[in-house]
Amino acid sequence: MKILLTGATGFIGSHVARALVAAGHEVHAVVLPNDDTWRIRDILSSLVTIRGDLLDSSFNPPSLSFDCCIHLAWYVETGKYLESPENRKWVEASIRFARVLQDAGCRRFVAAGTCFEYATSDEPLRELSPTGQRTLYAQSKLELFNALQSLEMEIAWVRFFYQYGPHEDPRRLVPVVINALLRKQEAKLVQGDRRRDFLHIEDVASAVAAVAEGKLTGAVNIGSGVPTTVAEIGMKIGELLGKPELVKLGALPYSPTEPMHIVSDNTKLKSTGWKLRYRLDEGLRQTVKWWQARL
Repeated sequence: MKILLTGATGFIGSHVARALVAAGHEVHAVVLPNDDTWRIRDILSSLVTIRGDLLDSSFNPPSLSFDCCIHLAWYVETGKYLESPENRKWVEASIRFARVLQDAGCRRFVAAGTCFEYATSDEPLRELSPTGQRTLYAQSKLELFNALQSLEMEIAWVRFFYQYGPHEDPRRLVPVVINALLRKQEAKLVQGDRRRDFLHIEDVASAVAAVAEGKLTGAVNIGSGVPTTVAEIGMKIGELLGKPELVKLGALPYSPTEPMHIVSDNTKLKSTGWKLRYRLDEGLRQTVKWWQARL
């Protein structure tokens, strides 16, 4: 397939690019003019790189004859993105971009959603579960999902749950714990009894590729389907590095808006033939080794 990929230098996008190249697809990657390509440096020669900014209304790729577009670009700066006004800009830019691709004959459009679109529930979240977006980020994502339904393309909406693995932003949970312990410092965490759905980034990427290559439309959950807690993750990393005493559970307060339970029902995803590769223990071990080598 000839695939256009946006967000190719990001955490998820870089791994999706790698998965698509490995599968033999022709991948055209949209990269900001001054973006750092460190995450995809090893596969740059296998990509057709397109420099441009989707927020610039005059930007269009030099070629628009694609079988599929995987649209992952968005504003996701850690600690800022949930309520940033940048979310509104990305809704408008994404709708415009999708219409341009539709008019050029693109058959399939796969775009990134989020588990935060769902209302809170103690049950595994299914694609038809009620929505109840609590942040501007989630509101904007759901608005885009609804707007895309009017287009004459196959629309698949991949709702990401939680990810971890190599190349992650060092300010996020797993890298924070790993890097603190590698430096023999305390890793201060919340009490950590709230359940979450963490999926290794390579499994996230293979799931997105499976959706892009298949026929599924509508929302598709991208998660492990297995609940875990921050406490379990923190202590597993502590055991892997031989420093569990440095993991300080309860040292930080919970956010009052954090739900108790966010876990996916990934039955729809598995209908593509996708299978989980990394169990949590194995995935954390591989991630620890990556950070050890990097530091």
